[in-house]
Amino acid sequence: MKAHLQVVCFGEVLWDILPDGPQPGGAPLNVAYHLNKLGIASGIISRIGRDENGTLLQQLMHKWKINHQFLQVDETYPTGEVQASLSNGNEVGYQIVFPAAWDFIEAHTAALEQVASAGYFIYGSLASRNEATQHSVQRFLELDVFRVLDINLRYPFVKRSILHDLITKADMVKLNEAELDVVQTVFGGNYGTERDKVEFIQDKFHIPEVLITKGEAGAAYYKGEERFYHYGSAVEVKDTIGSGDSFLAAFIAGHARGKHPHEILKNAITMGAFIATQKGACPDYRLEEYLRFDA
Repeated sequence: MKAHLQVVCFGEVLWDILPDGPQPGGAPLNVAYHLNKLGIASGIISRIGRDENGTLLQQLMHKWKINHQFLQVDETYPTGEVQASLSNGNEVGYQIVFPAAWDFIEAHTAALEQVASAGYFIYGSLASRNEATQHSVQRFLELDVFRVLDINLRYPFVKRSILHDLITKADMVKLNEAELDVVQTVFGGNYGTERDKVEFIQDKFHIPEVLITKGEAGAAYYKGEERFYHYGSAVEVKDTIGSGDSFLAAFIAGHARGKHPHEILKNAITMGAFIATQKGACPDYRLEEYLRFDA
């Protein structure tokens, strides 16, 4: 029997190779992990290699109760890796190995049917760096589902035409302040206020909802002509890996439950701050710890 999923996350699953050891990662996996922690049934569409790294990721998804029935196994390409390095205490730099199994995700009929019955489809720009996965994600974006684009601009994997298509198909776009400026540069946008920049995206791509993350300064959520904002706060950071993904998971959880935008933003910012005080993108925690956390 096919499990009903509220959210399906599409794209890269991989290992972040850090100076102090490997950590499971990839934005789709991170988001799905935290959504499940928050009580939102979520699953993954991705691809691993037939290797030890892939087996370990599959075992973790099973342990974490992330639906991975549409996790594909590639006979040629290895499970993805990112060579990550820390600088200035907690800033992260990445070297994303290419090619990897997740560059060749296929759009299987059963997976398309699963997404069509879900509430949300979350996808990122990085997964479209290769033509095979790029073509597959376009098939999913034709489905009648709420589509959330998490822009993740990693050079040299940025192409104007591909980014244009990905944004055009979205119902909501999430990006940070630097990415907001890059989008203005790439598409000839507005260099005025934040609202000017967001309105350019909304008008050019017909995007109803735009989410801007600002680190310690909080986040802003634009829904049509309305703007909602919630401040952030300083915390004792262990590392910033995955904090943005946990923010998005908490935001989507609140969005799916119809919470007020101010409450959604507050809870999402708290989640992002909470995960920044932990080690890795998917730390082992109880929901009660997050609920008690005061950013």
